[in-house]
Amino acid sequence: MENTQYIVAIEVGSSKIVGAIAEKYQSGNIQVNCLEEEKMLNSVRYGCVQNVESVKNAVTAILQRLENRIDGKINDVFVGLGGRSLHSIPAELQQNVSASDTISEAMVQAIIKAAGKEPLRDYEVVGMEPRAFYVDNVETKNPVGTVGTQLKVVVNRIVAKPMVKTILNRVMQHCCHVRRYLVTPLCLGRNMLTPAERSLGTMLVDFGAETTTVAIYKGDYLVYVATLPLGGRNITRDIQNGIGSILEDTAERVKRSIAEPLDPNADAVTIDGVDSQEATRYIEARVGEIVANINQQIIYAGLKTGDIKNIVLTGGSSQLKGFAQKLADVTKLQVRMGSYPAALSISDQRLNRVEYYGLYAVLAQGAAVIGDASCVERNNYDDGPVFNAPTSNPAPTVEPKPATKPSEPKKKKKSIFGKWISGVVDAFNEKDDEE
Repeated sequence: MENTQYIVAIEVGSSKIVGAIAEKYQSGNIQVNCLEEEKMLNSVRYGCVQNVESVKNAVTAILQRLENRIDGKINDVFVGLGGRSLHSIPAELQQNVSASDTISEAMVQAIIKAAGKEPLRDYEVVGMEPRAFYVDNVETKNPVGTVGTQLKVVVNRIVAKPMVKTILNRVMQHCCHVRRYLVTPLCLGRNMLTPAERSLGTMLVDFGAETTTVAIYKGDYLVYVATLPLGGRNITRDIQNGIGSILEDTAERVKRSIAEPLDPNADAVTIDGVDSQEATRYIEARVGEIVANINQQIIYAGLKTGDIKNIVLTGGSSQLKGFAQKLADVTKLQVRMGSYPAALSISDQRLNRVEYYGLYAVLAQGAAVIGDASCVERNNYDDGPVFNAPTSNPAPTVEPKPATKPSEPKKKKKSIFGKWISGVVDAFNEKDDEE
């Protein structure tokens, strides 16, 4: 049997919880074969769990269905981390170095680790990303191997409210061991953007149900991360509240069904009893607010529009018709839709959906850091797998017969079928057949 590794990941979102298994083969190929989801509303708000019991039951159901599709038991999982409170806080640390010493990787990592230990009021560090290196106040791409008397490192600390991880831990302790929490925006940046995009300057926009996360890369490093408390569900609720007397599901169908939801002058049609032009006014207003906030993040990051070359758009709400074009018109940047990580292959193209790309990025990053381990313990069969084995009253163990048997009276010659029947009977009865 090929020594296949399994990587299992869970992403807890505001509109649904999704889990998937990828197989990592010895060839290095990573293939996603199984995905399960549970749609939920109001149990998770802005990426933070509100109802532990509901989320626990959903995660348990997903893991059980995934386990039913593989020949083994899920022992641990990678969990994607995100939410409204997720953002970056820069830190700058420096260390004197002996002029006779060459700066080593261990020195650099020690400074980065020290930055993560600095106390932060109301926040917990969930990720560390170096932003710039200086040797004797001269910026350098890679300080390892250089000589100087002072090493300075600028680090982006990715932080979130402690309650986000605490409640997730409470959920997962009833479901499965967490191998590692992985920050979803960082996984997307590493596995969705090209090296050229990270170098030249790119804004990664993950437009979700209740939050929009913006991550900006420049010069191969993460420069800035922020999460806006705005998403596709805000648009849906604007339609519901503005029109009145309709359910949220109806407002969602209306939003998705309008051919040109950002054009208030488009021909009016009636969808589920709702006038499309009236709905479009609410959609256009909210989208304008979301796009303006996304554009403003470039300034908050301390950059200019010219420092960013393009925008990569992902997330389930990014499928709103006309949204990508609106984002391009306002920011004056090229916008492309993101795709699932190049390191993965997907066996069932029905699973190639943009709302799953965050989970796939967590899977890809999990595969990169898991080493030789596996999230699944394969079933072990001594004599090969047993199919349709009886669950009760097993047949008694038959002692092996001696190599030579005493002579028997001559029996009537049997057909091939008869011999086969006798063999089956012998397997369950120690007495010899008599004519």
